[in-house]
Parts: sequence; structure tokens; C-alpha cells
Amino acid sequence: MAKLIMWNLTTLDGYVEGPGRDISWHEDVWGEELEQLSLEQGHAAGALMFGRVTYELMAGHWPTASGEVADFMNALPKYVFSRTLKASDWNNTQLFDRDVPETVAKLKRESAKDIYLFGSAELASHLIPHKLIDEFRICVAPVLLGAGTPLFKRADEQQKLKLLEAKGLKVGAVLLRYAPA
Repeated sequence: MAKLIMWNLTTLDGYVEGPGRDISWHEDVWGEELEQLSLEQGHAAGALMFGRVTYELMAGHWPTASGEVADFMNALPKYVFSRTLKASDWNNTQLFDRDVPETVAKLKRESAKDIYLFGSAELASHLIPHKLIDEFRICVAPVLLGAGTPLFKRADEQQKLKLLEAKGLKVGAVLLRYAPA
């Protein structure tokens, strides 16, 4: 059974994107270390998972990109959860529109390799209460946006986590890995 690993970049004040869906601050932390991590995660992944908004952002970039990261982004199976998206032009994409927790649990059971949930804070908010995320990998950028889309949505119950790793990066960001306690 595969693990579902949530991977996100967030600002120190907890936003995955600024007003107007601005992610230009990603450039402040992108570099050799995050590229290497992306390659390691890409080679370990059995599939990628997205909500619609993140999927559309990724599908607008990766199909025409080149390089090793683009190669695995384009080759891996992609699972997209959306109530509105009806078709996809990005290869190896499956669309799902209902039964999110049940479908994710089934995908985890059927996959031999781990599934990576990229971005997709809204989708993650539907999976966290069902304890379907096995690991949270978060890169905290030394940026304060003051507004935007929060990484974590309001929850009805607390979920305790245990620290697996904390690693500082040369660009001033901190990579955190947590698992449910």
C-alpha cells in the first residue's frame, strides 16, 4: 500500500499563494536543493495528485517544459479531483469528481509506489479529517505575505503530528517532514 505524501511550499505566515493566486515568491526559495529534492521525490513517486486549481496551474506549465523534472511530471500518472473539470489534455491524467476519501483510499491501496499530493490545499482539507495523508512535507519560505490562500483550512478536530525531519536550506527556507502521531 502506498503512502500519500503532501508536498507544499508555504510562507512563514502559512500561505501557499498570495492574493490573486500569486506564487512568484516560489522563485525566492527555488534552487539547487529544492530541484534535487524534486528529482528524488519524482523518482520515488508512483503518481501525482491534485485539486483542480493546482492541476490547471501545473497543466499550464509542465507539458511544454523540458528537463528532468518536466520528464517525470509529464510521465507520471496524475489523479485530479474536481467537481467542474470534465476533460484533460495533459497525458496520464484521470479525473475524479466524487467520493474523494473513498477514491483516495482505493488509489493508495492499489499503488505500489507513494502518491504525492502537490499544492492543493483545498483537496488536502478534505483528506486530513479522514487521516488519509501519511506524511506532510512542507518547505517554509522566509517570506511574509500577509494575505492569500492558507495551507491549512479550519478543522473541527486537532491532529497531532510527529517530526520526522527538519532541515535548513541555503536559501533560508526550512524543510519540515511530519507524520501523524
